[in-house]
Amino acid sequence: MPEQQNAHRSPEQADDSATPAHALPLPESRRPSPLLWLGLGLLLVVALLVIFVLPVVVSEYELPLERRAELAPQPVTPAVSQAPEESPFEEAVLARERQRAQDVLALILDTQAELEPLQVEEWAGETYDAALEVARTGDEAYRNREFEQANASYREAADTLNELLESVPGRLEQALAAGEEALLDGEPELAGENFNVALLLDPGNPMARAGLERTVNYEEFAAALERAGEFAQAGDLRESLTAYREAAGLDPSSREAQAGISDVTRRIRQAEFSAVMSTGFALLDSGDPEAAIAEFERAEGLGVNNEQAQAAIEQTRNQVASVEIERLRGRIENAEQSEQWQQAVQTYDEVLAIDANVVFALNGRNYAARRALLDGLLTEAIANPYRFNEDEVYREALDVYYTGRSIENPGPKLVGQLDQLEVLLANSQTPVEVRFASDNLTTVTILRVAELGFFEQTSLSLKPGRYVALGRRIGFREVREEFTVGFGQTPAQVIVQCVDRLGVRR
Repeated sequence: MPEQQNAHRSPEQADDSATPAHALPLPESRRPSPLLWLGLGLLLVVALLVIFVLPVVVSEYELPLERRAELAPQPVTPAVSQAPEESPFEEAVLARERQRAQDVLALILDTQAELEPLQVEEWAGETYDAALEVARTGDEAYRNREFEQANASYREAADTLNELLESVPGRLEQALAAGEEALLDGEPELAGENFNVALLLDPGNPMARAGLERTVNYEEFAAALERAGEFAQAGDLRESLTAYREAAGLDPSSREAQAGISDVTRRIRQAEFSAVMSTGFALLDSGDPEAAIAEFERAEGLGVNNEQAQAAIEQTRNQVASVEIERLRGRIENAEQSEQWQQAVQTYDEVLAIDANVVFALNGRNYAARRALLDGLLTEAIANPYRFNEDEVYREALDVYYTGRSIENPGPKLVGQLDQLEVLLANSQTPVEVRFASDNLTTVTILRVAELGFFEQTSLSLKPGRYVALGRRIGFREVREEFTVGFGQTPAQVIVQCVDRLGVRR
C-alpha cells in the first residue's frame, strides 16, 4: 500500500520527498541573517502605524493645527455592512498621498506664521480668508481620506498665501507712494491710512514713520505754505522765505517747500543784485570807478547774473584804463614838446603796462627811445669835448652831430645842442701852442703825443684836449703834470721838473 503510506507522510517528509535526491542543502552563508529579518519586522510595524494610527491622530486636528472640538457622543448603531478593507498596495498609495498633503500643510502653516505678525487681515483680508477657506476644504477631503484632493486644496491655499507674502515689498512701496501722493494732493487722512499700511508691512520703516509725522503736522504745514505764497505775491520776500523755511521744518520732504525756498532765495538775491549794481553805476557816474568796481564785484559774489556783473566790471576797468591812458598820453605830449625824451619813454611804458596793444604807445615809444638815446649822446659829447683830440672819439661825436642834423622838425633844445657841439667839434681840430719849462735835467714826455727830452724852455702845438706831461730824472721821484689845452683853459706855461731826491725825507 504505497498510496496509504504516502498519505500518512508528514509535511516535512513531503518536502523531503519533493527535493531531488541529488540536491544539496543550502550553505549557511546564503541563508537570511537575523538582522535582515529584524529590519523587515520593523518596516512592517511602521507600515501598520501609518495605516491604522496616523489617520486617527490627524482626524483630531484641523487648520491651523487646533484640536477639533469634541463632538457629543453619538449612539453607536450597529453597522449593517462593513466596507471592504483596502489592500496593502492601496494602503501604501494612500499613505504616500497623505504624506504629500501633510508636507503642503506644513508649508501653509509656515507661511501663515510669517503673515500673521504683519496683520495680513488688515491689508489683504479677503484673499487671506479665501485661502484659509480653501485649506479647510482640503481638511474635509483629508478627513474623508481623499488625500489627493486634500493635497490639491492645500497646494492652492499655500500658493495664495505665498503670493501674499511675496507681495509685501511691492505693497510696501505702493503704500509709501500712495501716502506721498495723498500728501501732495492735500489729503492727510488718506496719506495716514497708506502710511499705516506701510508700517504693518514693515513696522520699522523710517519713510512710513516720517510720513505719519508729516500727516500730523499737515495743517500747520499747509498754513505755513499758504502764508509763504501770500508774502511772495505781496513782494515781502523775506517773510515769504521765513514761512517757506517753517513749512520745510514741519515737512522736510516737501518738494513744494524746498522749491519755494529756492525760488524766493533766488528772487531775494536778484533784488540784492539789482540794488548793488545800481549803486555801482551811480558811483561810476560820480567819477569813482574804483568804488564802482568794488560794488560790481560784490554783485558778482551773490551768484546771480554773474555774466552781467563781470561785463560791468570789465567795462568799468576798460573805462578806468582809457581815462588813465588819456592822462598819461597828455604827460607824454608835454614831455615830447619839452624834449624830455627819457621821461616820455617811461610814460609810454606806463601806458603799455595798462594795455600792451595801444598802438600810439607802441609806435611813440620807439621814436622816443631813439630821441632819448640821441639826447644822451649829445649831452655826453658836449660835456666832454676834451676827448675830441682822440680820433675815434671825434668820429663818434661827428656821427652823433650829423644824426641830430638829420632829424626833421627838431626842437629848440636839439638845435641848441647841435650848434654847441658844432663849435666844439670845430675848435677841437685847431692846434694851440703850449709853452713848457724844465731844468734841463729832467726828461719830459707828453704821453701819447711826443718826447720833448731835456730842455729849459720849449713849445708844442697841441689840439684842444686833456694831456699829461711826464718828467723823469735818475735818483729823483718822477712827476706828472696834467693840463688842458683849448676851450679857454690853456695854461700860460707847463713846468715839468723832478726835484724830489729818492730816499731823502723832507
